[in-house]
Amino acid sequence: MINIPCKTTPPLTRASIGTLNSRHLPPFSRTTVSGLNRPGNGAAGTGGAGSPARPAPAAPDARFQSGTVPVQSPAGGYGTPLPDIPVPPLRHPLRKGQKTSLNAGKGRPLRIRACFGWNIRDARCDVDASAFLVKADGRVPGDDWFVFYGQERSPDGSVVLSRDGRGGDRETITADLGRLSSEIQKIVFVVSIHEAFERKLNFSMLRDTYVRLLDADSGEELLSYCLEEYYQNVTSMTLGELYLHNGQWKFNPVGNGVNRDLAGQCAVYGVAIA
Repeated sequence: MINIPCKTTPPLTRASIGTLNSRHLPPFSRTTVSGLNRPGNGAAGTGGAGSPARPAPAAPDARFQSGTVPVQSPAGGYGTPLPDIPVPPLRHPLRKGQKTSLNAGKGRPLRIRACFGWNIRDARCDVDASAFLVKADGRVPGDDWFVFYGQERSPDGSVVLSRDGRGGDRETITADLGRLSSEIQKIVFVVSIHEAFERKLNFSMLRDTYVRLLDADSGEELLSYCLEEYYQNVTSMTLGELYLHNGQWKFNPVGNGVNRDLAGQCAVYGVAIA
């Protein structure tokens, strides 16, 4: 059983309050600013049992609605905006469902770097990439085969999450397929919006969502996929899958969104949530 930890939000300071009023939005007042720092009580999500409890958000503000002028995304917690990132050149783009073999390795074990990026239309969106390492039956061997912001490494050390923004991407998941346990037949890459149900957030509030697979040694792009569909009834997305077929690793750009939070995705792949 695994616990999805809280992401703490640092208190607003004079400097960070100043950045909030530079977003081409109506100025914050004493009332709305004080509401942002109010802790509130934890509340479980409606996306399934076991959704992690965290401080309740401030009441939704009409200024932060889908379709407004795009605003900058938070880094490491709400209220700390980052600038948008440009979509890098996608040199070998795939369309949804276009399953393709990985032409890499050149005789050596494959080391893949899956780089994820996105921009947001709603400043409340806090987006995460994660990976489920599953067996042939589509379920994880154990809870520790789920790699996410609270558990950044698989038990065999073959799959590692990095959130340092290296290379201009938001997050990176490196997969050393030569070290991967023979029990694992597929790595499922999921992008989810944190507290989507509590804050009434969805994928129509995102844009420029992509994944690009690089040769981890040369940095050469192997394949890439940019999401084309952003629906209001989607709160998490299976962006793509690395899977083993007849001894060959392939990539499937799935692009399948569902109305589940991260805990709901865990239920699909057999991860027990505390």
